[in-house]
Amino acid sequence: MNKPRIGVIGIPGKWSTEVLADRVEEATGYRQVIDMTQVVFDGVNNRLIAGDVDLTAHDGLLVKKISEDYSPATLDRLELLRVAEALGVRVFSPANSMLRLIDRLSCTVTLRNHHIPMPDTVVTEDLDAATDAVERFGEAVLKPLFSTKARGMTLVSAEASRETIRAQLANFQSTHPVIYLQKKLTLSGRDLGLVFLGGQYLGAYARVAQTDAWNTTIHSGGKYELATPSEDIIAMASKAQSLFNMDFTTVDVAETDAGAICFEVSAFGGFKGALEGAGVDAARAYVNYALEQLA
Repeated sequence: MNKPRIGVIGIPGKWSTEVLADRVEEATGYRQVIDMTQVVFDGVNNRLIAGDVDLTAHDGLLVKKISEDYSPATLDRLELLRVAEALGVRVFSPANSMLRLIDRLSCTVTLRNHHIPMPDTVVTEDLDAATDAVERFGEAVLKPLFSTKARGMTLVSAEASRETIRAQLANFQSTHPVIYLQKKLTLSGRDLGLVFLGGQYLGAYARVAQTDAWNTTIHSGGKYELATPSEDIIAMASKAQSLFNMDFTTVDVAETDAGAICFEVSAFGGFKGALEGAGVDAARAYVNYALEQLA
């Protein structure tokens, strides 16, 4: 029986993309990394191609990364993968599932509608309402609706005058029309990534701050460590990820004095944190899972 042809959607040269392609090649003998910036949708002939590679000639496509940074264009790239799905290609995770997680607001609304605990959040285009929220929270984090690794996030403090706060919000709104802000929580200098494959919990890692940066992301100097979350945290994260029908994902969680809260469910999940922090080769597990699904 021929082994399935599985392509990897990612960014050529990036560690997580290449290690996933390596694992696919080890298991199937086939290796193909596909950069979505090179993909062409031929609506006349109903084809999806990248150079001489026909995406619809694959049995499956593993999506590790759709773009370097999140933006509305990221949604367009995911929409193209729906063409492959309609032609019988199994996309991991389903395009519609990833689409609901790229936009921070879409993720937040789903989590809150299902009563997943999150930081106090306000979303508005009204500057006065946003200013009121900052003054009520004391300190808030402004978050772009499309971003990863805390890029573009900004702190704003109620210690400033109302005019200064409003000016800071207006400056943020000049590039992010919808203002998404959350109350800044006092955390322990670490947060957790809980890894799920096919809805099953694989393990967890912690991102631990190594500097005085206000966030713990690796982008800001944090490092990965093993984490052993409580059963309650695992149950909460499991419920959160179950809302999105993801094949592979990571749920970002933080522990507070008032209990655990969920920041987000990832559209793609983290391989490096799973490997370096939890000792889980998520790339290999993901390929094995894909092979089982395609069998």
